Amino acid sequence: MKLFKKKTPPAQAPEIVSAGRYHSLSTRLPPAVEPFEKELYDRLRYAVPVIDAALMKIIRLTGGFRVICSDERYQEELDSFMENVPVGIAGRSIGFFTDNFLDSILTYGSAAAEIVHDEDNERIAGICLGDISRIRMTAGKDPFTRGYTVVSEDGSEKPVKHPERILYSSLAGGHSLLRGLPSLSSILLRIYECIGQNYDRAGNVRYAVTYRPPAGSGDAVYSRERARQIAEEWADGMNSARYGQVKDFVAVGDVDIKVIGADNQLFDTNVPVRQLLEQIVAKLSIPPFLLGLSWSSTERMSSQQADILTSELEYYRRLLSPVICDVGNSFLASEGYEAVCRVEWENINLQDESVLAQARLTNARAAEIEARLGI
Repeated sequence: MKLFKKKTPPAQAPEIVSAGRYHSLSTRLPPAVEPFEKELYDRLRYAVPVIDAALMKIIRLTGGFRVICSDERYQEELDSFMENVPVGIAGRSIGFFTDNFLDSILTYGSAAAEIVHDEDNERIAGICLGDISRIRMTAGKDPFTRGYTVVSEDGSEKPVKHPERILYSSLAGGHSLLRGLPSLSSILLRIYECIGQNYDRAGNVRYAVTYRPPAGSGDAVYSRERARQIAEEWADGMNSARYGQVKDFVAVGDVDIKVIGADNQLFDTNVPVRQLLEQIVAKLSIPPFLLGLSWSSTERMSSQQADILTSELEYYRRLLSPVICDVGNSFLASEGYEAVCRVEWENINLQDESVLAQARLTNARAAEIEARLGI
């Protein structure tokens, strides 16, 4: 027994004072997604399909991965767990979890999930995806621990008993990727609504038939009957065209037929719509042609665009890797294995195979020359 046991000093509070951009009386860090904000972003993805398509493209382009165990003896069990872990009610596999987790991060700015343990079997039962608008994160006893509370429908808060089982991640600043798009999208939807109204008014061709009886013929007394006869014959001729029968309209007198609204042209909305879509695409960092926006006849992804998109995808991978490792390490700990895991992502291939082959050939030649010269 050691009488003079060395004590571990407690974690000290940092001396750095952070300056917030907005004054708030709340001590919760970071700001949580409010329910109205979550509903706003959901409706935004529903109303503007190009935004929803861009987010789904980002999730798919992030690519696949494999969880590697530090001890090869447990690799097979770890792979089996990652492929069959239940996620929510209908999901299964760690890939399904990461897709939904990243979807929440992109849409709301943060995401949360819980590793559910089976107390009877003392192992992981599955992963439950949480509603980020009902989860609040609070500071713990020291600067590196945090606690969580769940807000119920009546507004009461209940602390989470096992915060170590919570999986949480957020974008830089905790803001949604769609931040700033509601204002632009409202203008875009207003333009589309006006286009629909204009086509309702002038898009469906309507005719104005005017009959002027000859002067001194006496038909002016029977103008009502003549107008009714002309209307019936005109309607019969138009309806006959539905069945492939062509009827000519024959009338005596001065009959004038004009298309209503033919003199008024519809507004050209290509320029304002493209300007708004350019702002949306710039915010989402997706090349336009991947979203079906053909703004150039010979448009293709350049090497600079591929590098920028690759850096964006690498950033999202850095957000997901710690969460995936937490799931794998929890499984290994529940099984009693002294091992840790790491994530090995697949290569992001956004260039043509011929370009990649040429780059590898150039690098091989450079390495050969350097070796020959002894560099």
